[in-house]
Amino acid sequence: METGALGEYMDVAQITLYAFWIFFAGLIFYLRREDRREGYPLEHEPGQAERNPGVIWIPPPKVFRLADGTERLAPMEGDTDAGRPLNARPTELWHGAPLEPIGDPMKAEAGPGAYALRDDVPDMTFHNTPKIVPLRVATDFSVVEDDPNPIGMQVIAADGRIAGTCVDVWIDRGEAMIRYLEAETKGGRRVLIPMTLARVGSLFGGALDMIVGDAFGIDGKIKVQTLTAAQFEDVPTIANPDQVTRLEEDKICAYFAGGQMYATPERSEPIV
Repeated sequence: METGALGEYMDVAQITLYAFWIFFAGLIFYLRREDRREGYPLEHEPGQAERNPGVIWIPPPKVFRLADGTERLAPMEGDTDAGRPLNARPTELWHGAPLEPIGDPMKAEAGPGAYALRDDVPDMTFHNTPKIVPLRVATDFSVVEDDPNPIGMQVIAADGRIAGTCVDVWIDRGEAMIRYLEAETKGGRRVLIPMTLARVGSLFGGALDMIVGDAFGIDGKIKVQTLTAAQFEDVPTIANPDQVTRLEEDKICAYFAGGQMYATPERSEPIV
């Protein structure tokens, strides 16, 4: 065969196109397997059979080595959530219908109040110390002087009643920011309030707050619209008073998230 005669015997453009199709199909197959490393095998609605995508679609386990020296497999061997009761039922018979909590929706751990079973250990800094701790432990941190200090302020719940008093501030030593406010409730319990759901001290600052703050009764107080005063008594607590674990964080945040929808009957109803 003379030099350059390959094109006379083979359709190079067509072979290149077929090669691209084969490569692209292989790429899609690889990506579809890799995206099944988390959350598989799937499950249908309660009472229906487990959905099995087939062995060919599930990738072999890959080992991930974490900073603390532990290892995790993905896909996981076994389901950490297996056996957990689902305290909710479908509102309709059709597949994919919304779930309605059974019993007290604030304690059903369903819908916005659901959480994952994370490791019951605290997040750690690069120096191997708990990352999220109160100021009584992180003594080298403090509240900025120009900002209102929430410690000592009353916590006002969604129903306008006093839920408790802020006794400390929990900071994230890795991010240098406030994560939680620690409050002592009327019943004497110590609970953590996610900082993102609390409005501390004032609304706008300056002279405008003197007017608006007095009118709404929030100046010098912490306003939390997520829960009623009585519901603060059921906020999940922590085992160690000076540190919070990942699982405890998820439980606390899930409880407050559930309050966004279930704290009062009106919140779970349609707006229109």
